[in-house]
Amino acid sequence: MRIARALSASLLMLGLAVAPAAADSSPTPSDSASTDGDAPTQAGTSFRTATEVEQGQTATASGSTGDYLYWSFPADAGQRPTVKATVKLPQTHAAQTWQVDVYDGLRRRQSCQYGAQTRTAAADSSSVELACVLRTVRAWSETWANDPLPGTYYVRLTAVGLTTADLGLPVGTEVRVDSKDIGGSAAVDGSLAEPLVPGIAVKSEADKDGSKDSAVLSAIEPEDGWSSGWWSDRWVWTAIGGMLAALAGVGGYALTRGAGRPSRVPPGA
Repeated sequence: MRIARALSASLLMLGLAVAPAAADSSPTPSDSASTDGDAPTQAGTSFRTATEVEQGQTATASGSTGDYLYWSFPADAGQRPTVKATVKLPQTHAAQTWQVDVYDGLRRRQSCQYGAQTRTAAADSSSVELACVLRTVRAWSETWANDPLPGTYYVRLTAVGLTTADLGLPVGTEVRVDSKDIGGSAAVDGSLAEPLVPGIAVKSEADKDGSKDSAVLSAIEPEDGWSSGWWSDRWVWTAIGGMLAALAGVGGYALTRGAGRPSRVPPGA
C-alpha cells in the first residue's frame, strides 16, 4: 500500500510538472499577436540606420532596385527566428535576383537552416518571396564559434546582378520576423553578461567610470526583457528524471529486502 500511495503521488507530481513544459513549448506571442498598426513604413540604408522592427510586425518600405534596405529586430536565447521578405516588382522589368541576408549583433552573417534566401523573379513576375530560418539563438558560445547569440539582428534585402536598365526601378517591400521557442533542448550552461545590442559596450564602460554620458541602446527588446527564457522544460525533465530514479530505488528495495526473519528463528539466533 505504501508503494502504491508513493506511486500515485509521484504520478500526480509528474502531471503537474509536465504542464509548464507544454506551456513553455507553445508558440510565443510574436507567432500570433501582431502590432502592425505601429509597424515601420521605411527601411534604413546601412547597419547604423537600420529600421527597428518588433517580432510579429510586418514592416513595409518603398525603394529602388539597387538599394540596400536594412531592418533590425531583437532575438533572445532559445528562439529560432524566421525572416520572410516579399518584394513587389514593377510591371516591366527583366529577370531579377533578390537576396535576404541576416547578421547578428557582431555583424557576422548568419547562415540559414533552410528557406529560399535567394530567388530569381522572371521578367513577367509581379513579386518574389524570400525566407530564412536561422539556427536557434544560444545563451552562450565559444569566442571562435559563429553561433547566433542574444541581441540585435540585422536584415539586409537587395537585388543582385541587376542589368543597367533595371537600376532605379521602384519596388515595394514587406519584411516580417517570427520566432519559435525551442525550449530546453537548446539550453546551454552559460550566458552572456550583456546582449549584443548597439551601444551596450560603450554604456558599460560609462557606468564603470561613473560618467553620465552613455550611448543610447537599441530601443527594442523581447517583451519580457532579455534572457527572459531562463525557465525551460529542461528543468522539468531533470526533475522528472530525479523522481523516476527515486522511484526505482524504492521499488528495488521493496523487491530485494525479502520477507524478514522467519517466525521460527529466535531473535538471538
